[in-house]
Amino acid sequence: MPAAPRVRSTPIGDAPNPPGFRAWVTWLLILANVGIHLLLTLPRSVLRADPADPRVDAYVRALPQLLTQGPDPGAALARITEGDLFLFAHGFKPAAPAALDLLTTMFLHGGIMHLAGNMLFLWIYGDNVEHRLGRLPYLLAWLGTGLAGTLGFWAFAGDSMVPLVGASGAISGVLGLYFVLFPANRVRLLFALPPFFFRELQVSARLVLGAFVVFDNLVPWLIAQTGSGVAHGAHLGGFAAGALLGLGVSRSGFGLARGRAGNQASAAALRAALTSGDRDEVVLLAATLDPAARAALPAAEALQVAAWLANAGQPAAALGWLRGRPALGQDPVLAARASLLTGRVLVEQGHPSAAIPHLNRAARQQQDPAVARAAQVILARLGG
Repeated sequence: MPAAPRVRSTPIGDAPNPPGFRAWVTWLLILANVGIHLLLTLPRSVLRADPADPRVDAYVRALPQLLTQGPDPGAALARITEGDLFLFAHGFKPAAPAALDLLTTMFLHGGIMHLAGNMLFLWIYGDNVEHRLGRLPYLLAWLGTGLAGTLGFWAFAGDSMVPLVGASGAISGVLGLYFVLFPANRVRLLFALPPFFFRELQVSARLVLGAFVVFDNLVPWLIAQTGSGVAHGAHLGGFAAGALLGLGVSRSGFGLARGRAGNQASAAALRAALTSGDRDEVVLLAATLDPAARAALPAAEALQVAAWLANAGQPAAALGWLRGRPALGQDPVLAARASLLTGRVLVEQGHPSAAIPHLNRAARQQQDPAVARAAQVILARLGG
């Protein structure tokens, strides 16, 4: 019986991103990982190893369980490839640690899907972190958190000779930095139930990354912790190192000028999207700007942003854009529209008693009859 289809969620982007910034280090890291896999690992993975090769004997002695995975040890021996020997030689082996392997393991991957998943995460999250830290500090952070991830793996892997390969520890470090430094950012997730259902949603970055830590790594690690070389320890170690580094960066103010410049550029991009009527772009950018950047936007434009956020199913963000704006009260028409929008959002959130004062203010004003009528209709529905 075929397995039931599962809903899958895949991150496909984030917002906001620093406009015009070229994340050279992130791109070079992706190029290095992809190039090493395509030029060194992949060609070897299709070449059968010679059973008489001394390296095969050393490989089997280190991992004798490979010959017991099936009824025919001879067939298992024949399946060993040059790629297996290459990864074994240069991956990090907890029972036989080598200093150089701490570095080489970060650039090796066991297969195309392993590589693709890691590079997707690096591409999505790396540019913001690189922009905030600066290029050289970002590279050092990538290497340092990757080292921490490998050491985290080593701490719980016991005397296993199964090699750790992959950039997952370093990329988890980038995720930890992102989690701390960009709390308001949002991630675009593609939800899929093939072949029937595909939908893109915007989700809090912290929610996505928190789920990655807890459900993808911490829970499986606690349930199946056997010291068998499972790389959850690398993910958790890298993420923890990145989060701690992010706290230090945040408290010290390191790179804050670059962060502010990026926020100002995002504010400019928001205004350009408002002018062009690009609602999707406005919604992506609006929920992520800091309070100072929001306050700098004129009242009429802030009201338009709030309306589009409300229509996009982000009522809390819409109300956030309306609060603390004395300029809205200085223009009777804008004030009435803001009151109507606030009342409508509160009703949709299930707070009719809180909505009624706002709706009453909108219904009493005389400057915009359409706004007054809309407020009166909602009040009549509420019996107010």
